Amino acid sequence: MESTQSPKSTVKGLGAVKRRQSVSLSQETLIEVEQLQPENPLPLVIKPIIEGLNLVEWTGNNRQFVETKLSAHGGLLFRNFKVKGAEDIQAFVQALSGALMEYAYRSTPRQQVSGNIYTSTEYPAAQFIPLHNEMSYSRNWPLKIAFHCVIKAETGGETPIADSRRVFQRIDPKIRDRFQDKQILYVRNYGKGLDLPWQTVFQTTDESEVETYCQSHGIQLEWLENNRLRTRQVCQAIATHPKTGESVWFNQAHLFHISSLEPALREQMLSRFPESELPRNTYYGDGTAIEASILDEIREIYQQESVIFPWEEGDVLLLDNMLAAHGRRPFTGKRQVVVGMAEPFAK
Repeated sequence: MESTQSPKSTVKGLGAVKRRQSVSLSQETLIEVEQLQPENPLPLVIKPIIEGLNLVEWTGNNRQFVETKLSAHGGLLFRNFKVKGAEDIQAFVQALSGALMEYAYRSTPRQQVSGNIYTSTEYPAAQFIPLHNEMSYSRNWPLKIAFHCVIKAETGGETPIADSRRVFQRIDPKIRDRFQDKQILYVRNYGKGLDLPWQTVFQTTDESEVETYCQSHGIQLEWLENNRLRTRQVCQAIATHPKTGESVWFNQAHLFHISSLEPALREQMLSRFPESELPRNTYYGDGTAIEASILDEIREIYQQESVIFPWEEGDVLLLDNMLAAHGRRPFTGKRQVVVGMAEPFAK
């Protein structure tokens, strides 16, 4: 039951490239980079100059360059490298980060494509998925996430991105301080058919395995009648990047909160369930209500910071998951974007 609000008009797009710059590396003749407008250089676009340049091999030979640019820009868009499918994107992530992560403690429906490569969130095409950082609703998350466009949509289907540092800086300091002090409580109810069942979320049918996972990850759980489950976990609202030391807005309060739903659906849910049994909701860490008006302000900042570009088949978008948020715009036609995550980090 992730948020399905309507998208607003595009604020920033790739458009015309503002500046091209040479790469001061031994392989500078192999690629070119295209930088967005100085006020928002996300993402940095990297293209091969030589036909047939292998992205996996190039990445393996230039890991430091990739890491440096990723920390500076938050996201890199690799274009025209002729990447084809799950095996290629898995090899790319492995060349940069080693083993890929399993999608554990799930929040959205995905299908496993190959190994630990998954489909992007499988919500209906007409729905808009707001910007968020992957797994920021937990205390464990990937530092890197890579998207690969296998089939682009007929219309729409872009993956908007935003700099989490800029989002943090734009939020009223008083609001930031409140969230920093109180943190965020996520409450999830599984088992009424409206959200993922707990068996999918935890990837097991064994209740004892769920209990072990929750105990080791600071999640309170309560088994309810009819094989239902409720979990409660207090997590960060703001995080510090382990490499850059920068503060980022890093949570999904605006997605899990009941106010994220369209008004008609919200009224339907509240008429059907008491608040304590909503499939998901968020509160301040002390259990008090988060003001919907504050979450609306945060949603607006995400929209204003959105960078939107059209997918091209074969594209690879690599994000530092703490420095850049991502979402999905509605689309028509067939769309296939696959995802791989790496470098697990625990707070």
